[in-house]
Amino acid sequence: MAHLGVGIGWRPEIADAVERLPGLDWVEVVAENICPGHLPEALLRLRERGVRMVPHGVSLGLGGSDRPDPGKLAALGERAVALGAPLVTEHIAFVRTSSPALEAGHLLPVPRTRDALAVLCENVRIAQDALPVPLALENIAALFSWPGEELTEGQFLTELVERTGVRLLIDVANLHTNRVNRGEDPAAVLDAIPLEALAYVHVAGGVERGGVWHDTHAHPVPPVVLELLAGLRSRVDPPGVLLERDDDFPPEPELAAELAAIRAVVTAGPAVPADPRPACEADTRPAPPDEATRTRVGLGQAALLSALVAGTPVPEGFDRQRIRVQSRALAAKRAGVVARLAPELPAVLGGEEPYRTAFLAYAKGRPMTAGYRRDALDFAEHLLIQDLPADPAARRRLTAWWRDRAGARPPRRVGRWARALMGRAA
Repeated sequence: MAHLGVGIGWRPEIADAVERLPGLDWVEVVAENICPGHLPEALLRLRERGVRMVPHGVSLGLGGSDRPDPGKLAALGERAVALGAPLVTEHIAFVRTSSPALEAGHLLPVPRTRDALAVLCENVRIAQDALPVPLALENIAALFSWPGEELTEGQFLTELVERTGVRLLIDVANLHTNRVNRGEDPAAVLDAIPLEALAYVHVAGGVERGGVWHDTHAHPVPPVVLELLAGLRSRVDPPGVLLERDDDFPPEPELAAELAAIRAVVTAGPAVPADPRPACEADTRPAPPDEATRTRVGLGQAALLSALVAGTPVPEGFDRQRIRVQSRALAAKRAGVVARLAPELPAVLGGEEPYRTAFLAYAKGRPMTAGYRRDALDFAEHLLIQDLPADPAARRRLTAWWRDRAGARPPRRVGRWARALMGRAA
């Protein structure tokens, strides 16, 4: 595995600061946020300096019941080539269902069952065959557990590696999140997984509220996460370690100090080399799952996602309180992402608070089905159909915004004359 060193997640909001960070070895870039033919100038300058880059995907949903979308795989491969990346990374998660068509807008945990593992392994092999560079998968943070799980986290990750040869991206902040939220022992996970498959490590901050740890990527890295990094470092010398920060970006000196603290952990003393474990031979791999298996996995995921975003009953066996917490978190994230993608919407609606109130009311009855950009247009259309905002000038601004992006006539209520005409025709 390529040696990466110590790096940071590149974000446009901190692009200037990232260029000035001392001793930066590499950056990770959210794959969906860049266009291969039009890379930001700041990224081009880093690449010219020899800073290595890795695209990090968030939308494949390899843990979902459907096979990977060829278009998304091609797009991820194009970004790897454009960045000259030694590998690409994604997540062990599902993000959508096709029946019904629902988008979580978030990484959701897959059940650690034999069925779900079989589906994940085939999806991973499809992705590996399509990508031009090796693939590594990240363990995710979760607010809840699935009922009836058959494998521990360590067993699930180990079998995934043995069946597919995929590399692992271990997020130690996610290990801490799952310790708080699901009672899982991070040391047991690190002891169980094949560390020779480690591609690199994520480190990030979060916050605890009401006994639940939220993996925010918007808070400083806490000492407990650095301790987990040290525990991993005592087992293996990680090829790379990366600081993730996605919101509430601190001043440049604070970013530099967090990187320095991570580097101090990584360079503190010799590592214990991982015990080599033989990979599973190709001819001993289990057969791909049949369609009945995919259907079972899909039905379970659809029932859960529908409860989270469409208000249907919580499936039997889930912690209902945790599902409510997750549902509120998804709605809040959805409102925040739409506001960042379309800052004109809060401005038109009179500020952040009235925007969030209006959006959350809309989201209760309108699950996301086609991504955040479409969601922003659908929200604007929802308001206009209701003759909102009440202020005529604001409504004209919203109409112009919607029309510029949707390329269509603005939506309106059916006029009185049209209703009368339809009544006569009936």
